[in-house]
Amino acid sequence: MAYASKYGRWPAEYASKSAHSQVVNDPAVRVFLEKCSLPKRADEVSLSEHAELPFEPVADNPIRHIIAIDGGYDEVMVRSEFPSSTMCFFQFGALIFSVEDLEDLEEQPFIDPDDMSKLKRIQRLKLVLPIRNITLGDESTLTDSVRLAVHDFFRQKVDEERLADTLRWFVFQEYGPKVSEWTLASCPICDARNVQLQRSQMTANHTFPCDSCGGEIYLTDVFRLHEAVDDELGAGGILGYVTTTVEQIILVHLIRLILKTKPTLLGQVLFIKDGPLAFFGQTANMHGPMRELVRHLLDHNTLYLAGLEKSGSFVEHADEITGKLDPGTVLIFDNDYIYRYILPGKADPTNLYGRTTYYGNKLIFKTRGGRVYVISVPTREILAHPGEDDLKNLPEILTNIEKLQCDMYDNALVPVALANKLVSLANHPSSRILQKFATKTIRR
Repeated sequence: MAYASKYGRWPAEYASKSAHSQVVNDPAVRVFLEKCSLPKRADEVSLSEHAELPFEPVADNPIRHIIAIDGGYDEVMVRSEFPSSTMCFFQFGALIFSVEDLEDLEEQPFIDPDDMSKLKRIQRLKLVLPIRNITLGDESTLTDSVRLAVHDFFRQKVDEERLADTLRWFVFQEYGPKVSEWTLASCPICDARNVQLQRSQMTANHTFPCDSCGGEIYLTDVFRLHEAVDDELGAGGILGYVTTTVEQIILVHLIRLILKTKPTLLGQVLFIKDGPLAFFGQTANMHGPMRELVRHLLDHNTLYLAGLEKSGSFVEHADEITGKLDPGTVLIFDNDYIYRYILPGKADPTNLYGRTTYYGNKLIFKTRGGRVYVISVPTREILAHPGEDDLKNLPEILTNIEKLQCDMYDNALVPVALANKLVSLANHPSSRILQKFATKTIRR
């Protein structure tokens, strides 16, 4: 790493203009490059072995309500001079509207603002995390401050129910045969391994005692975020994990509330999540209880759920091959297709794509109007070669996704676009406003 010019008295050190010759002429580097391979181009993709399924909308649409879940965050610097300090503001929302309201708008030549407001009924949740050189309350470290902030966020009530109660219900599978314990990979206090969190020992404050050190473990520590926080380097690496995890716990929370109040309503609601149906990184272990919940709902209730991807390798691939797909068709990805055309590597039947992260399977849906969507649909188990029968309620889900298409952006859906508008935090002016707000409010 080169020297920087801190005070302007001496110039900064610049990289060498000729050092690349050592890399280019190294035989080991050449051998390494010759072993590498790239994903197939669109003209190399053959769909002959992967049949396109015809799509026909269902005549009797069971969906009456749409719930779209999205989140956004903005990291701001609250002190620029040494030691610099940063924090992150999150905003999450669940956008709820009826299919009837949407269909009424389609029939009107002009949209009344009052009618449009029916599509903007949203609940917002806010979370603030210290990211670097900030501590919260009486906590002595950044790691403990992040843990406390997440714990306090889950202790708040949403529709008269705490998110922490939903997390307990989710982790210990209280919707069916209960699970009595959860194995935590490491204690966030003493670093003891494989700590058993007994459901019977959980306090009213959603905490557990550590058998090794007696310290207080939060229920939210099951996300393992503390393992990715460095007290010196900061917590910037957890921001994406926090976003996708909270979005999906909000989804679970809404499902729990429906089951508690009116279970039959679940068969009339389509849930749409922004992004794939998966947990990544530190929180990947949550895919296990999520798949258990999916199994339970598919066996005992009705679940309409779709994850919509707007970017990434699969979306880029869908854009590349859209000309090969007929309108009104579905292409379900299997393990062989993913590793042959999208991701580098070879398909391994013992190590399926998404085995430790996903609780659903992906597909490309090309509507009768020519729009192309990459969608995740929940499945009972991870499958090497999923078929139409494995993707429960697929015709009903696609029928409503086709109804929700809009012209705001490329291949956009109304609820996802609106939810993003209502919860996302822009770099300008949101970032600057939040920075001034935080700087003036934080105690010195």
